[in-house]
Amino acid sequence: MAEKTLDTLFHDTLRDIYYAERKILKSLPKMARAAQSPELKAAFEKHKDQTEGQIERLQQVFEIIGKAARGKTCDAIEGILAEGEEIMDEYKDSPALDAGLLAAAQAVEHYEITRYGTLKRWATVLDMKDAAKLLDQTLQEESQTDEDLTGIADAAVNAEAMVPTEPA
Repeated sequence: MAEKTLDTLFHDTLRDIYYAERKILKSLPKMARAAQSPELKAAFEKHKDQTEGQIERLQQVFEIIGKAARGKTCDAIEGILAEGEEIMDEYKDSPALDAGLLAAAQAVEHYEITRYGTLKRWATVLDMKDAAKLLDQTLQEESQTDEDLTGIADAAVNAEAMVPTEPA
């Protein structure tokens, strides 16, 4: 059995986030359709476009390390996205839906920020300057998306979630 090194761990983690990004890309249109707030819908649509670019950057990193761009099942993102699905089902048509969608989206962002931060650091340690730059670009986008989602939550969504709906 080959020795496990930081190179091996870097590749495994890269495969993990590649899988995660592709799953996220599939879930964002559904989250956008479920969102009630126009700002939240727009944020999900914007992040879908960004995610496509992030996947392309990951493919470039795979090229840099001379490996095929293949994902590896990421149980963490599967769980986070399943929680988002539950929120969409359980809070459909409720004033708290958007707050729940925001929370689910931020759980995704925080996972991505952790992964990209780690991968960037490892790429730096492994002297993969070009890979580190690509990973940093995505890390900055994910951090900005997290801040944007917080702004949407603070501007209206969390307050609107407290308002009871009128009885039918």
